[in-house]
Amino acid sequence: MIKVKEVCKQKLQPIIEQNGYELVDVEYKKEANGMNLIFTIDCDNGVTIDDCERIHKIIDPILDEINPTEDKPYILSVSSPGIDRPLKSDRDFKRNMGGEIEITLFKKLDGKKKFTGVLENFDERQVTIKIDGTNQSFNRDIIAHIVPVIKF
Repeated sequence: MIKVKEVCKQKLQPIIEQNGYELVDVEYKKEANGMNLIFTIDCDNGVTIDDCERIHKIIDPILDEINPTEDKPYILSVSSPGIDRPLKSDRDFKRNMGGEIEITLFKKLDGKKKFTGVLENFDERQVTIKIDGTNQSFNRDIIAHIVPVIKF
């Protein structure tokens, strides 16, 4: 299954980027309706259903040609990551600088697993948020999940 994802990423990421989108993720997984090949895309202005349909039409014939599943049937989906997508890449962190985020740790630290604060800084080793006026840094290897806080 990893091979399918890697082949799709390698072959289709440049094409998706040439069309003005970022390839956020590729998943190949079994669901109730069978195997699903899911491309998650994003762009600076957000992604609409029309954007998903456009990319679907572009990549579908290419997938037929490269045959990443070796003739095994699958359902192709193209979707947006949603406003609550986890922060993973530098681009995600840059997009959320100065915004409120929630960090969930693998294990409790000072009796807590969840911390909410304003994203102040990040690098490949740690993430710093401001909580009640005080900066607190977390090593990235202890962080399970980071998501933006969505307020309506």
